[in-house]
Amino acid sequence: MKIPFLKPALVMGSALILASCGSGSPKIVSTPIANIDSIPLKITDLSETQLKGWGGADLMTDTIPGMSVEKAYSEIIKNNKGQKTIVAVIDSGVDIEHEDLDGVIWTNTDEIPGNGKDDDNNGYIDDMHGWNFLGDAVEENLEYTRIYKRLKPKYEGKTASSISTADRAEFIYYQEAKEEYGKEYEETVQNRNQYEQIKKQLVAAHQAVSSQLGKEDYTKEELNKMEASGQMAQYKGMLQQIQNNVNENIPEALEELDEGIEYYANRLETHFNLDLDGRAPVGDDPYDITDTDYGNANVMGPSEDKEDLKHGTHVAGIIAAERNNNIGINGVANNAEIMVLRAVPDGDEYDKDIALAIRYAVDNGAKVINTSFGKYFSPNPEWVTEAIKYAEKNDVLIVNAGGNEGLNLDENTVYPNDQNPEAPQEISDNFLTVGALNYDYGAQLVADFSNYGKTNVDVFAPGTKIWSTTPNNEYEYLQGTSMASPAVAGVAAIIRSFYPKLSAAQVKQVIMDSGLTTNADVIVGGDRNNTQDFKELSTSGKMVNLYNALILASQTK
Repeated sequence: MKIPFLKPALVMGSALILASCGSGSPKIVSTPIANIDSIPLKITDLSETQLKGWGGADLMTDTIPGMSVEKAYSEIIKNNKGQKTIVAVIDSGVDIEHEDLDGVIWTNTDEIPGNGKDDDNNGYIDDMHGWNFLGDAVEENLEYTRIYKRLKPKYEGKTASSISTADRAEFIYYQEAKEEYGKEYEETVQNRNQYEQIKKQLVAAHQAVSSQLGKEDYTKEELNKMEASGQMAQYKGMLQQIQNNVNENIPEALEELDEGIEYYANRLETHFNLDLDGRAPVGDDPYDITDTDYGNANVMGPSEDKEDLKHGTHVAGIIAAERNNNIGINGVANNAEIMVLRAVPDGDEYDKDIALAIRYAVDNGAKVINTSFGKYFSPNPEWVTEAIKYAEKNDVLIVNAGGNEGLNLDENTVYPNDQNPEAPQEISDNFLTVGALNYDYGAQLVADFSNYGKTNVDVFAPGTKIWSTTPNNEYEYLQGTSMASPAVAGVAAIIRSFYPKLSAAQVKQVIMDSGLTTNADVIVGGDRNNTQDFKELSTSGKMVNLYNALILASQTK
């Protein structure tokens, strides 16, 4: 979620905007951004300020493929607020005490905090800011690990010929999960071992060179001037390669190697651990959709350091971090509240939790739901499908991350989705799947990790190196379609705020129709040998643009 030149395809027309002040919808008479073929490629690196805000940049003025958020605010939205819009974030939880989020967290005013009662009779006790469907659970297996572990006693050692017709489909599913588990487990072990070996070699080289130079904090110039032969020459070459290719000093490189080793070791201890029962703290049956009396109101979960909230906190900030408060960042939406639904552990989410979280969001007033998660095995997809349809019935838009494996989703199924396995049409018209853009307006426009698909990805939005809120009043760069999806959820929230009469389906179509496109070929999946027409990578063939979306929304009846 890299080379041939991209022919720019969009030139912005001038616009005349007449915006009223106050809380109503802005009155717009304008020409939307269109036809960008004459815009030059940006040949200089982004400054730190540009990088931190590139998702809101304007392609015409900045030559950066952002969503024209700041242009929309300065020329269209201005001081208008619109209606308050609730955006549900189904994720790892959110640091609701964060300095840049504490003013935009949804509060259930029908609930009395801390009295141990379900005051509003919605089925959830003391749910002031949402619900924690994971209780005290944090670490969890991947879905194929759970499937393999759960079905192993039934099918281990058996062949297809010994399986009854009634169990044939389940047996095949078990075999697929077992194969995926074995492949991914071995790959993770190899990656950990490789990182450990590289670190061992790098430590030896660094110690030898430091000893010869008489200092550990030697510069690139000092390393280049150092005379070396034999083993020392090999050490020097290795360190030069690190400094030149990675553009880091050696202590930083060692720190990153340690992080990589820890990452893969943790995956082996949790994601692939057949002895881990990550669900035990919850106390429910995750395979019984009628078992709903579980979880708690602590949407920040059990971890005191809040580290497990990083993903959800980052997502929430992209959507609605407080704007123009002289701290932190500006979220996309200026009048949104974040409903926190903790349902995604460190591992794969359960279908039951996602289905119930969607229903909670719908029943408690959310108009937009962000789902920045996904997996490639789903034992109970029908539960989530029915929840998506329930959201459609109640006019709620779901904005979904497309995934980070560089895959064509027309050929690979990722969950959740709005695909109909028995027909070409989608199961609903309220589900918008988002791929990720890079900040390079050129051949690398599509993030190298981003999934894509003419049928099963709808739009693209900024998702590479996004600066946003993280726990304990911190800020950090993260990347993925997980960051692209909330950017679009923020756009959807603004449209629903200013144009509340538009249905979820209309808002989805406005976002898709109003985006910017290009006629150029771009690199797909990080493979320089795989270049494709950008317009063929999603249903709309477009990049989301808030400025254009507001114009089109104002014209939609």
